[in-house]
Amino acid sequence: MTLLKAALLTGSSKKDRPRRETLRSQRVRGLKPSKDKFANHLLVLASGSPRRFSLLAQIGIEPTAIRPVSINETPKPFELPRSLAQRLARTKAKATIHQIMNDNELAHAYVLAADTVVSIGRRVLSKPTHIEDALACLELLSGRSHRVTTNICLITPDDRIRTRSIETRVQFRILSTKDVETYIATREWYGKAGGYAIQGVAGCFVQKLIGSYTNVVGLPLTETAALLKGEGLPIHYGWLDAADVEL
Repeated sequence: MTLLKAALLTGSSKKDRPRRETLRSQRVRGLKPSKDKFANHLLVLASGSPRRFSLLAQIGIEPTAIRPVSINETPKPFELPRSLAQRLARTKAKATIHQIMNDNELAHAYVLAADTVVSIGRRVLSKPTHIEDALACLELLSGRSHRVTTNICLITPDDRIRTRSIETRVQFRILSTKDVETYIATREWYGKAGGYAIQGVAGCFVQKLIGSYTNVVGLPLTETAALLKGEGLPIHYGWLDAADVEL
């Protein structure tokens, strides 16, 4: 056998060698069903946002686990706000799937991710971590209307991807210098899309809102609940506890 032929055969055997299946892929194919009868009720939240966790808790949904991921959220050249939110939510969901694919407890879970983008026209506002960036955001928002777009991405236990995009229009009143200075001092703006949190002090800046309020907070509940229910995740069990019904 010539050296060339041997090299070709060796390369072919390496290339054709089957990859090791993950626990999740085995379960998707039905090769290794979960022994847990509640396996299809598992939900992993691909976010470390306390606001999203609290919103889910508001309707009695408690994630089985929280698996936040860190990704590059820089917009691509000429990328529109809606496309950016879609790409980031999907990237977060897939990254979390990669984390749990061989986890005995979570490999067959639903994964829910979301990303919220604040924009004026085609311009995406940052999630400021410095005072200068927060000031720039507030100056742009003052007296103007802006859009808040959230994309939610759900990956089902059989690895189907379902997404929804929700947009809310928000109108700010004109902010005085005192408004801006005082709000900066609260540090509510830190890491928030557009440099504000509507559920906090900045709620008094809003003159008009068209669309979903919870979308602006970070997770549109109507669409999220419908998406989870439509894909087979039971969402009603926790409603009575969430409502704190007194008998």
